[in-house]
Amino acid sequence: MSDPAVENSLPTRAPRTNDDTRAFWQATAEGRLTLQRCTACGTVIWYPRAICPECSSFELTSFDASGEGHVYSYTVVHRSVGGWNKVTPYVVAYVELDEGPRLMTNIVDGDPAAVAVDAKVRVVWHDTGEGSALPRFTLA
Repeated sequence: MSDPAVENSLPTRAPRTNDDTRAFWQATAEGRLTLQRCTACGTVIWYPRAICPECSSFELTSFDASGEGHVYSYTVVHRSVGGWNKVTPYVVAYVELDEGPRLMTNIVDGDPAAVAVDAKVRVVWHDTGEGSALPRFTLA
């Protein structure tokens, strides 16, 4: 599943980590997208946390996701502020992973006009330079 980093023009700031997210961000540095699964109810969980949002169990395990999914919803940003104003247009999207959860991300490495709802995507990594990488997606 590990994909090489793609050309990155978007700002890529390192995330703040805590005890609940540290393992996730360490895996990103290895090119692995990890999710959690509740062993009590089977719910697949995004974002990393200590408790299941469905049944309140603390019995969570982590596993490597496929890194594949489809665009659930998106918008093309044409005007922005800060460092983002230099990279317009860019795509902000909810990607629904094949494993079920949806995450907010960017669709990169292509024409924003080519993005469509239900388009197949795969994860790519943008190195933060601080021991982690941001999962972004490209059209498959």
